[in-house]
Amino acid sequence: MKVAKVEQFYPAQRTRLVKITTDNGIVGWGESTLEGKARSGMAAVQEIADYLIGKDPLRIEHHWQHVYRSAFFRGGAILMSALSGVDQALWDIAGKHFNVPVYQLMGGATRDRIRVYAHWGIGDLSDEGLAKSRTRLDALVKKGGYKAFKAGPAGKWRAQEPPSRIDQFVKAAFLMREWVGPDVEIAFDFHAKMTPGLAIEICNEIKGMRPMFVEEPVPQENAEAMKQVSDHVTFPIATGERLLTRWEFRPLFEIGAVSLIQPDVSHAGGISETKRIANMAEPYYVHIMPHCAIGPVAFASCMQVDASVPNFLIQEQADACLGEGMLEQPWVVKDGHIDLPKRPGLGFEINERAAQKMLNVYPEELGGEHFHENDGSVADW
Repeated sequence: MKVAKVEQFYPAQRTRLVKITTDNGIVGWGESTLEGKARSGMAAVQEIADYLIGKDPLRIEHHWQHVYRSAFFRGGAILMSALSGVDQALWDIAGKHFNVPVYQLMGGATRDRIRVYAHWGIGDLSDEGLAKSRTRLDALVKKGGYKAFKAGPAGKWRAQEPPSRIDQFVKAAFLMREWVGPDVEIAFDFHAKMTPGLAIEICNEIKGMRPMFVEEPVPQENAEAMKQVSDHVTFPIATGERLLTRWEFRPLFEIGAVSLIQPDVSHAGGISETKRIANMAEPYYVHIMPHCAIGPVAFASCMQVDASVPNFLIQEQADACLGEGMLEQPWVVKDGHIDLPKRPGLGFEINERAAQKMLNVYPEELGGEHFHENDGSVADW
């Protein structure tokens, strides 16, 4: 069996897909989405495709090592996202070749279903904003029985904000707890918008409503700054969606910077590397909550890792992850969980008409031109 063809598709904003076809007709799908870098990301996939044609698709680790190491300059978001999508597609082929779900090729399942959390919060305390938030919460609970949600402080944040701005977010956080009660988990994504001092202040203001975790309170590049926040906060701190490979996660573990990590299977190095990161975290008693805010192919890849590692806590699930309109049978959330995928490979049948499209525009993703209105300086998204 050899790789015969590598194709790419761009069916929707924040969705770039890789399709690998073998000479005996097996098709594997992966997701290489790198938000804000559509053209450069797709160019990187094409470079990998030039190498893969004619190769044995089952030599997944060999191909991973070659792509990562052979170009001398290793890593980086563009290369790793491209490699991630290719890696997912190769695992999909392997599962279909052996007629088993991918997690069976990684030691088998450690659980029977995958716990997920949805995106919901209160960002607007006006009557209209509260009504909109209540409607979404009721719909999520009715449809999927979710027991965990994640929100975040809306808008742009500076190194320090006035009390009124902080108080508004704190009020929303406590109101969320009031609405859902003590049996539901609530987490917050600070989107790395804050300095350690401001993040510590806000975390201590919301600790009374018992958050599940706060994600990226500060930018991810500085593990010591992340540890500074963790050392002054009584609940778990998480990070990892913008860290690539086990080498970038290593400092977090060595200094005890966080309790939870969020590798992204479409950025960190695919299924192969995400599982290695999870295994590396286990002796430090760090659990994984894979980041996934893109499409259903990446989400399916996450669930293969979630199924196979013991230190999995919960899976992020954006609305698009369920695959409405993209998968022939979208993922179904019941009681806040998704049943373990049983189909071979990544576990889905894709709607090829929906998937095999190419947008010819490249809209801004995750920020773009994002500035503070009052002085024109660059702001974090």
